[in-house]
This record gives sequence, C-alpha cells and structure tokens, in this order.
Amino acid sequence: MKNKQTFSFTRNTFLILGAVILLGSNSCGNKEVASDSKEEKIRVITLDPGHFHAALLQKSMYEEIDSVVHIYAPDGSELDNHMKLVDSYNSREENPTSWKHEIYRGPDYLEKMFSDKAGNVVIISGNNKLKTNYISRAIDSGMNVLADKPLAIDQDGFRSLENAFAKAKEKNVVLYDIMTERYNIYYVLQRALSQDTAFFGSLEKGTPDNPAVMQESVHHFYKNVSGKPLVRPAWFFDVEQEGRGLVDITTHMVDLIQWECFPDVVLDYKKDINMLSAKEWATQLNLEQFQKSTKKDQFPDYLQKYIKNGILNVMSNGEMNYTIKGVHARVGIKWNYEAPEGSGDTHFAKMRGTKANILIRQGKEQNYKPVVYLELLNSGPNSEKQLMDAIGRLQALYPGLAVKKAGKEWELIIPEKLKVPHEEHFAEVVKNYLTYLKGTELPAWEVPNMLAKYYTTTKAAEMASKK
Repeated sequence: MKNKQTFSFTRNTFLILGAVILLGSNSCGNKEVASDSKEEKIRVITLDPGHFHAALLQKSMYEEIDSVVHIYAPDGSELDNHMKLVDSYNSREENPTSWKHEIYRGPDYLEKMFSDKAGNVVIISGNNKLKTNYISRAIDSGMNVLADKPLAIDQDGFRSLENAFAKAKEKNVVLYDIMTERYNIYYVLQRALSQDTAFFGSLEKGTPDNPAVMQESVHHFYKNVSGKPLVRPAWFFDVEQEGRGLVDITTHMVDLIQWECFPDVVLDYKKDINMLSAKEWATQLNLEQFQKSTKKDQFPDYLQKYIKNGILNVMSNGEMNYTIKGVHARVGIKWNYEAPEGSGDTHFAKMRGTKANILIRQGKEQNYKPVVYLELLNSGPNSEKQLMDAIGRLQALYPGLAVKKAGKEWELIIPEKLKVPHEEHFAEVVKNYLTYLKGTELPAWEVPNMLAKYYTTTKAAEMASKK
C-alpha cells in the first residue's frame, strides 16, 4: 500500500538534519548547501529509518532547516516506531518540536525518493546491509549524506565506501557519519589531558598483552530510549543485516582511539593499521527475551540458522588487537540482554603515558556512572604539581574542574553542567556541521580517518569470522 501522509515533527530533527546538509555541501570549503545555491532552507530526507538514531536527530529544531521532513520507507512497524518516537518530541510539554512530515510508504520507496528529489540531505539510519547501497546511490545522485554508524559491515562494504568517498569529492557533496562520543565530556577530558605532555608524557607504544590504549563497552539489547522501552527490529539480531559485533559499537571506540591518540593526524589505513588478532562469541537469547525486545511473536525464518535448542545465538561480542602507527590498541564489545537494575550501557577506557595513565571506569563502584581517574607513575610532590598545573590549564575551558585523591589514584571532579546526556550529543554533532556550512573546510584528516576506522572494524570482523 502506497500513500502520502503529513505529520508534525520535533524540533531536534531539523537541527541535525540541517547540519547534515550544511556539512555535505562543504567538503571542499564550498558554502553552497547543495548544487542548487539558491536554496534558502535545508531540506531533509529520512530514508528507511530502522534505527532509533534517525529519530534522535530530530530532538531539536533549527531555523535554517525546513520544518518539513520527507520520509521514504517501506510500510511497516519500523516506520511506525520511528514516527512514534519523533511525535513524542513534538508533543512533549517542555520545549516541544514542531516538525511536519511528508511520508511515502511503498515497496518502491527508494526509486520514488530519487525521482522526487525532495531534499538535498539524506539521513540514513537503519538496516546496515542496505546502507552501503543507499549511500552509494545517494552520492551518485549528488545528495549529501549523514549516516549512522556503521557505514560498512564487511570488507566488500568497505571497498564500496571507499568508492563513495571518491565520488562525493568529485560531486562536491559530503558523506559523513555521526560520531557522538567525540562530544562526551569524559573522552574530551581524557583527550585533553593526554595532550598535556608535562603531565602525561608521551603515549606508550605498548604490547599485545599490555596495550597502550584500550576501549571496552558493554551494551544491552533491551533498554529505554527517551524514557520508553526501545523496540528493536528483528533484523537487528541477524549479523548479515546488522553486522557482527566487531563492526557496530566498535566504530565509536576505534574512532575515539584515532581521535584521542592522533588528533588532527591524517591516517593511511594501508600503512598505519595492522590487525594482529580478533575473536568473537555469541550472546544467547530465548524466545521470551526476543519477543520483549522486538514485539514479534516468533523468530523470523532468516534467524533460524542461528537457533539451537530454541536459543538464538547472536554473534554480537568480540575483541580486536591491532596497532595504529605502531601503538598497540585493544577494543572489546559485549552485549547482554538487559542491564542490572539502576545501570545501563557501560564503558571502560585507558590511555597509558610515560608519566601518567588516564582511565575511565563505569562499574558498580562508580554507581554505573563514568568517572575519570588519573594514575601518576612517579610518586612525589613534583608529579602532583604537574597534575595540578594540568588541571589549572583546563579550568579556563572547563570552570569548576578539580581533582581529589582516590586511593592510589586521583579522581577528576567534573561539574554536573558539563555532563550532557548521550541523546543530547546528537545536537552537538549538528553544531559542528553548522561550522562547515558557514565556510569552515572539512578537516583534511576526516575522510581518510573514516576510511581507516572502517578498514579497522571490517578487517577485524573478517579475521574473527575465519576462526
């Protein structure tokens, strides 16, 4: 069934969507939003929104973005769930958004999107198996693309992505992914302190058994988003459609390693990345858990090959060990069904320097809230003075920042106003996009480092799957 419908939207969607269009047009420093420089408003298209990040892009609005968002998707529960989440932003009591939607539902949604040409920026957040084709075709059509991670889930997808970036440069449009963790204050401060050589020294090289930098994360299939239980599509549990665990959340962690350890450095994946080892293992879910997470009565046929004795085995966990410009790095991801009461997704990060180590822990001892710890490798008043001096240098940018002794380590005290919730980072991504729209060129390292990132994740998945 095909039909067009008009809906109201939220204020945040246009913010992010607008930023996307803005960024897309600036890959070469061009201030035009798209090929049509006469556009007064950014016009956004959301394509087949199967992941909730598409809706999170609409938690805010922006005056430079047209309030009508065009959606093209097959009819079904994924589109319905997307609209419910976006409409909840429109109807909230505090600072409601006012989005409107032109929706096309039908099996020919993709061809219809290209024939209508209703916008100049395409938002892609959904089935990762389809994403590679969506990206390539949108770029070929001269559209800017803002896509949720991962942009590639295997080495074939990576090669397609490499071609898409080359085509984007040729057509003067921007292909970009949403790296929200770069706006997470804990990682921002870890990065800043690691660049303070008087305090941190230089980054260690590490070894396979004792890496210089580590990123680990625990995620959950069943959780709340915007205060309501998240309904996941059934394909999310199929690694052929969602991707193996080593290519999904790990995208953020690999990006953080590059962004923190080598700020503003152009990486060449052919020379700078060396995958040493990778492994993966499954999370087991019963039918009741699957039903609660997806609202589906039964396992679909395409999941039957992963089912043994009535239990669904999802290859969602993994670990990779690699070197980046000679520095040993380890990334690990684990998926559980549901978090313990009072907790949620958790992260651990460590950077080892010649003078100090910087750690982020988020376990039971921290009440499942991230805490930054600083470990001084040399005892004595001089080391403590270097620590205090480093904090003093950061206080100009982050007023209220302080430290306190925590056993053998020091705990970084971060003012509550700096602890922006994860969902709000999407708007911060947009603010960065806006700078590109206003004429700032896309940094020279962004595209090659995106390629390095997706080479790393897809190479790890390839290596692990061969075991």
